[in-house]
Amino acid sequence: MRTDPATPGGPWSRRSFLTAAACGTAGAVLGDPAAAQEKKPEDLKKRTDEAVARGLEWLKKTQSAAGHWAVGNNQYPVSMTGLAGMCLLMEGSTLKEGKYSNEIQKAVDWLLARQQANGLIADPRDPRETARYLYGQGFATLFLSCAYGDAEDEEKQKKIETCLTKAVEFICKAQTDKKHQLPEGKQVDVGGWGYVSPADARRDFDEGSVTITQLQALRAARNALIPVPKETINKALAYLEACTTPNGGVIYSYSQAGGNARNGAERIPLTAAAVACSFSAGQYKGDLAKKWIKFCKEKIPLAQGRQAHDEYQSYYYSQAVYVLGEDRYGELFPNEDKKNWLTWSKYRDVMFPYILDQQDKMSGAWTTGSVGPVFVTAVNLTILQLDKGILPIYQR
Repeated sequence: MRTDPATPGGPWSRRSFLTAAACGTAGAVLGDPAAAQEKKPEDLKKRTDEAVARGLEWLKKTQSAAGHWAVGNNQYPVSMTGLAGMCLLMEGSTLKEGKYSNEIQKAVDWLLARQQANGLIADPRDPRETARYLYGQGFATLFLSCAYGDAEDEEKQKKIETCLTKAVEFICKAQTDKKHQLPEGKQVDVGGWGYVSPADARRDFDEGSVTITQLQALRAARNALIPVPKETINKALAYLEACTTPNGGVIYSYSQAGGNARNGAERIPLTAAAVACSFSAGQYKGDLAKKWIKFCKEKIPLAQGRQAHDEYQSYYYSQAVYVLGEDRYGELFPNEDKKNWLTWSKYRDVMFPYILDQQDKMSGAWTTGSVGPVFVTAVNLTILQLDKGILPIYQR
C-alpha cells in the first residue's frame, strides 16, 4: 500500500499527504575532497552497507521481548519504537516478509496495545511517558503509517487502520489555535503542538520540534489513505511561516515569543526540520522553503564535531538535502554558481564518512549523544538508508 508522494497542490484526501542532541554537523565545506575518506563512490557504498547491516542487527538484538525499544530507564519507549521500526522498514522488510519482519510485527503489536481509547499512543499512568507524549505520538504514527498495507491478514490491517485513524484524530485535537496578524493587517489561523495536549498542559503552549514531528506523521498517514483534515495542515504550515524570522530561520515557540519572530532567536535545527516538512507537503519552490534552505546552507557546517541538537538537526537536514538531489537547488536558485549548489552527493561524501567513523564496530551501535544509543543509532541508520528510496515519506 505504498504510493509516491503527493504532487504539489494535490488534494488532501487519503494516501496523498522528530529531539535531542551526534551524528555531528559542524565545519567541512561541502564538496571538499579532503573531507571524504573514500576515494571512490563504491568504497563509501561498501562501508555504508556494512555499517547499516551491523546497526540493524544491533537494533534487532536490543528490541525487548515485548516488542519495544527504549533508552535509559525505559525512557521514551513509544518514540524509540517508532524511530527504530522505521529503520527496519527502510531496509526493505515489511510486516509480511523480509529479514526483520518478525521485529516489525512485534513493534506494531506493542504500539497497537499501547493506544488509549482517545487515540493517544502512550500509557498515561506511566510518568516516564506523560511529560512529552506527543513526540511518541508523532513517531509512532509515522511508523505505523509506513507499515500499514503490508499486514499478513485483513484483521491486522483493520487494527492498524483503526489505530491510525484515532491517532490522527488525537493529533488534530491537540493542535493549538491562534490568530496571527500579518504585516498587511490580515489575520490567519495558526496552530502548532506542544509536548502534550493543551488539555493536559492546561495552557496553549506550542513548540517547533513537536510541531514538525506531527506534520511528518500526518503526511505519512495521508500516504496511508488515512483522512487528514486540510485545515490542520494549513494551520501548521502557517504556524511555521509565522515562526520564521526576516533572516529566514525558525524560532522555538510562537506562543513563547508572543507571535513575534525576531532575528537572532532562530533555532538552526528547527529550520532544517522545517525544510524537510515543507518538501513533505509538496512545497518545493515556495519563497518560504527557499528562505529556510538558504538559512540552513549558511548556518550548518558539516562533519567537524558536536553542536547543540545535532542528531535531530542531521535527521531532518539529511532528508531535505536528499530531496534536493543533484539539480533541485539549481532550479530554486538559478543565478547561483553551480559549484556552490547544495547537492546530495556533496553532502553524502562529507557526512557519511563522518557518521561511519562514529559507529562502534563491535556492537554496531552509535553511542554518542545524551539521549541514548537507540536514538543515535536510529537517526544514523535513517540517514544512511535514504538512498534506498523505499519509503514514500523519504522519497524525492
